[in-house]
Amino acid sequence: MDLRKHIEVCFTPREYEYFKGEYEIVVVIDVLRATSAICAAFDNGIKSIIPVPTVEEALEYQKKGFLVGAERKGQIVEGFDFGNSPFSYMKEEFRGKEVVLTTTNGTKSLDVAKEAETVVVASFLNLDAICKWLEVQDRNVLCLCSGWQDKFNLEDTICAGAISDYLINTGNFISEEDSTIAAKYLYLSAKDNCFGYLKSSSHRKRMKNFNLNEDIKYCLTPNQTNVIPILKNGKLVKI
Repeated sequence: MDLRKHIEVCFTPREYEYFKGEYEIVVVIDVLRATSAICAAFDNGIKSIIPVPTVEEALEYQKKGFLVGAERKGQIVEGFDFGNSPFSYMKEEFRGKEVVLTTTNGTKSLDVAKEAETVVVASFLNLDAICKWLEVQDRNVLCLCSGWQDKFNLEDTICAGAISDYLINTGNFISEEDSTIAAKYLYLSAKDNCFGYLKSSSHRKRMKNFNLNEDIKYCLTPNQTNVIPILKNGKLVKI
């Protein structure tokens, strides 16, 4: 009997229903930029983040006096002070605070996966930390890529491939899905120059058009923090 755990990759939130219920841990990934911003926020000392899937829910929290960030299609939603740029969360005013966040893709993935036993957040920023943490959990793992509006994207898949490659190489994990094999080999192709590899990716082009080059560089730079955000009772907190 093979006692190894499974590590698999789901490319988009829309495909999550095919994997739902089979994995104790779901790792939500939205490299550009929600999960990177979340990691940066906790690294900066934020208390907690309440992820909500819709702008309407975000507005309700705003009316109650919460600090609320909202992003759609790469830009800050009108009426909100910040979106999902990691640099927004590096300000002193966020330390020790609870923040509400809604984004195009990342918070949707968190909402889709919220019934899983354990939901954690990954990005390139906390890549080593999340890999090492997952290694010792001895649980089946699904990497849920947020993609772009329910479509495949490169950066999330490469990050998922990095996690998959690490766990498979421990000898304690196996994968059976073609999506995981594809993610792993995309990562192996990109790992020596991820920034260059993603130069032609759709979301990087989209962000470049909004003059968000500094965000791109920051989000694609691995291992800037050891924080691991985890979803507890509808809020993201630091493990």
